[in-house]
Amino acid sequence: MMAKLNPFAAAPALMKTWMSSSRAFVDSVEPGLAELVEIRVSQINGCANCLNMHMAWARERGESQQRLDLLPAWREAPCYTARERAALGWAEALTRLSEGHQHEAAHEALRAQFSEEEQVKLTLAINAINGWNRLAVGFGLWVEPEEARAAQKAA
Repeated sequence: MMAKLNPFAAAPALMKTWMSSSRAFVDSVEPGLAELVEIRVSQINGCANCLNMHMAWARERGESQQRLDLLPAWREAPCYTARERAALGWAEALTRLSEGHQHEAAHEALRAQFSEEEQVKLTLAINAINGWNRLAVGFGLWVEPEEARAAQKAA
């Protein structure tokens, strides 16, 4: 895939703000849970760039390969907690809003596992990864995990 546009070069100030804001949203959620959500949303959106990054970072944080492999089938796999299932269900419901308003059950599960503040933090993190997916897929971006980490630290 060839990059169509580099948004960091085209709008550096806005992209720096976007990176900083999205990082703050994701960092407000517990790290292992955030990675699972970012990976699942990126799977749904078909974002190879974000999948490459978040899979590498999840493995670095000690996430098992089995749990990463089973993520597309999280409903059937016994290796996820009720809290993780609630977060993944909410992430899928918000990512697939255009497919119909089936998010009430996901919201009930979310409320059972997360405080109101945590619900907002998780929702902002889900919005952030959906935004990154759209930037990466839309503009054909590919950034290696090490490069992305360095850019985050610089922002």
